Amino acid sequence: MNRRRPEFQTLDLASWPTLAWTELDTAARERVQRHIDAIERYASGEPVSSIEDATGLNRRQLYRFLGRALSVHEDGRPYGYRALIVHARATEYTRLLPVILRDGKGGTAGAFSLLLDRYPSLAGWLILQIRQRRVTVRQIPANDGMRIRLQGLRGLHQRFLQECRQIGLTSADYPFNTAGRAIRSLASRVKADLLRGFGTVAVAAGASHLKGLPRSDDAPTLAAIRPYQVVEFDGHRLDVRLKLVVRDPLGFEHEFETERVWLLVIIDVCTRVVLGYHLALTREYSRYDVVKTIENALEPRSMRAFTIPGLVHHPQDGFASQRLPELAYVAWECIRLDNAKANLASETLTALCGFVGCVVSAGPKRSPDERPYVERFFGTVASTLSSRLPGYTGSHPRDLRRALADPKGNLRLFVSLDELDELMAYSIATYHGTSHIGLNGATPLEAMEFFVRERGQLLAWLPEVRRRTLCLMQSAQHCRVRGYLALGVRPHINLLGVRYTNMTLAGSAQLIGKPLRVYVNADDLRCVRAFFADGSELGVLHAQGAWRVMPHNVTLRKEILKARSSRRSGHMAAEDPIDAYVRAKVAAAGRSRKAASDAARTLRLLANAPTAKTPTGPSEPDPIQATLPPPTMGLTNAVEDEQPTEAVRPRTLGIGTGQTF
Repeated sequence: MNRRRPEFQTLDLASWPTLAWTELDTAARERVQRHIDAIERYASGEPVSSIEDATGLNRRQLYRFLGRALSVHEDGRPYGYRALIVHARATEYTRLLPVILRDGKGGTAGAFSLLLDRYPSLAGWLILQIRQRRVTVRQIPANDGMRIRLQGLRGLHQRFLQECRQIGLTSADYPFNTAGRAIRSLASRVKADLLRGFGTVAVAAGASHLKGLPRSDDAPTLAAIRPYQVVEFDGHRLDVRLKLVVRDPLGFEHEFETERVWLLVIIDVCTRVVLGYHLALTREYSRYDVVKTIENALEPRSMRAFTIPGLVHHPQDGFASQRLPELAYVAWECIRLDNAKANLASETLTALCGFVGCVVSAGPKRSPDERPYVERFFGTVASTLSSRLPGYTGSHPRDLRRALADPKGNLRLFVSLDELDELMAYSIATYHGTSHIGLNGATPLEAMEFFVRERGQLLAWLPEVRRRTLCLMQSAQHCRVRGYLALGVRPHINLLGVRYTNMTLAGSAQLIGKPLRVYVNADDLRCVRAFFADGSELGVLHAQGAWRVMPHNVTLRKEILKARSSRRSGHMAAEDPIDAYVRAKVAAAGRSRKAASDAARTLRLLANAPTAKTPTGPSEPDPIQATLPPPTMGLTNAVEDEQPTEAVRPRTLGIGTGQTF
């Protein structure tokens, strides 16, 4: 038995692509069956002479079929049994002779490929032009398949001829000695290079990102088979225009248009339940908004009372922690998010990995397919809520729904931020009670209840000590205790331009100069929680002056301090900075949507912030007293020193630097 080539000695027919020969006509089917039989006999080790007698196939044809079957297809696999198709071309035509035309007659088959083979710099230039999108593609539907039309081919052809002249080709050489100067060959080559990869031709057609690529078997997959195993987080800018409604002292309402808001969502992959969401009225959401969304996903949610007529709670709707109270403070195992700066900030990663104790899976940019469930939820919000509101901006500038929802400048038809907050809560609660096609008709709440209560799925809750200190998810601010004995200025800390202290710190002179770790609440800076360097808790420190009265967040304080330091805002009253800031923003809201957004964010913060409990005097019991260091440090005697034993005569106060003491 003669095996001419080494690769013919071991044939793996199981890995060869097959051929659907049953649908061929009778003559073609018999021919293909005879060739397949010959190849299988050869692979089993049967002598070639015996194969010739049994199949009637000449050995030269057999070796030719084997060589074609082992050649590499453009899809990266061997041709296999596909090489047995009649008129199937396994290799491209290669021209060897130069193009010589006599009286305008002569063949030019393979001339363009020969030109690029002889001049590799010309082939590289053409590939560079394709990558730089010098020519674009427009897809044209056809009955027999897909047709593409090149746009910009004329300009590419002119530049191609200039490159040919620069490498030394003359009018007697190809392509200058042809009638069309090889423009059709250039078009065929460009189309072939574009169609060789879907990404190249899709970008040339105007695609911004690719989607629909299936996962390979060896790619790490994070399939969720139980609740809280995998969750997804992302932010979506709502496609709706909003307004701010302000009442003047006479009771008249004034309306101003604001900027669009961000919707930040954490959704469970297994049950499609929205664990938590947050509306951020900023141009770009920050790490504070991400941490706030995490807090909302952990904390239990209470039943909300709607003020908009027609919005009522249905028995099957609601949130997971309302239907199942045991889901409060449940931690998840893995979270998927993108590579946004706010998502990958050290403060966010510390909150997720260190506090919640989950694994962070950061996917690539502009790859929504890596987080399909939260992206699909954003599509549901757009179709059921955003697109049905007046002022809908549409998915693109030429969206017909944008023109239909345009209120033509009538701000009364716009949705306010408070109304959007209620509509969003109602929409998510209704989504939880609606059958989901991805859950085989079950609702997200039914799926969550089935896994948690009927199947008894094990969950991981946050420890009790972490539930009371969710502020530790924020990064600690390192401050040093200040105090001036000669001036009578009590011990305090300075945080973001404001003085903080409490009764215990103000009466502890031995703490002056000691470092403290301070954790802030991003939504309310009226009070912070302070700890010593060894981790023991000092207590809650309260802001002094007007900052102690009105709730405010980090962004609002920074903007107020920035406005106060500028020359244009030097008239702002120092005794009530937040009220002055709101009045300044409302005055500028008619000229700037950003100012209206700042005013709306501040008014919303003032309305929703919890009421801070302000101590009335030294005699009021301090709830933090149980967590203070031992009395040997001298902290308890400071309070006793301040108790007056007899009436005193008022005197002139000598207030040093700062706002108050």
